[in-house]
Amino acid sequence: MKLCDRLTVSYGDKLVLKDFSLSVPDRGITLLRGPSGCGKTTLLRVLAGLVPLTGGNLAVPPAQTAILFQEDRLLPWRTAAQQLSDVLPKERRGEVPALLELAELTGEEDRYPAQLSGGMGRRLALARCLALPARLYLLDEPFAGVDPPRAGRILDRLAGLDAPVLLVSHGEETVPRAARIVELDGPPLSIL
Repeated sequence: MKLCDRLTVSYGDKLVLKDFSLSVPDRGITLLRGPSGCGKTTLLRVLAGLVPLTGGNLAVPPAQTAILFQEDRLLPWRTAAQQLSDVLPKERRGEVPALLELAELTGEEDRYPAQLSGGMGRRLALARCLALPARLYLLDEPFAGVDPPRAGRILDRLAGLDAPVLLVSHGEETVPRAARIVELDGPPLSIL
C-alpha cells in the first residue's frame, strides 16, 4: 500500500522531509527506526493530517488513519472500559472486552488511569487507538514502559490486523515481528 509520494515538510527554515515516498505491505507491521530528531514522529503526524505538507501527496486520506501519540492522552475521569466505549460506535461496544484482552488488560475495566501503572496506561491508549476503524494505524512508541515479553505478545496480535501498522519504536522486540523495517538515518528524510 502506497502511503505517500514525494513528501516535503519544513518547520520554518528547517527541512524535515524531502521528496519522501513510502509504501508498506497491506497487512502487518512496518517498523520505522532511526535516531531522535530524524523525522519519524513528523512523518506519522503528516500521514494523520496534523502537519501540513510543503509538497507531495498522501495516498491514504488522513480521515482513514488512527494515530497513537507518544503521550497516552487518557481521560482521567473515565474508566479503562469507558476509554474504549467512548470511541466505539454503539453497535460495536461489545468489543470492549476483546480490546482489553488484546492489550492484556482483562480485569482492569473499572480502573481509572491514575490507578494504572505507566505500562498499563500505555497499553490502554493503544487499545483505544485500535478501537478506531482505520485503513492505517500509526503508532508512536506504543510500548514505552511495557515489558518486552508482553510487548512481543501484543505485537504478534498487531501483525494479524486487517490493516497495516506503521510503528515507531526503539525496542528490539519489534524487529523480528516486522514485515518491513525502514531505517531512517537523519534529516532530511528522502527514502524511496
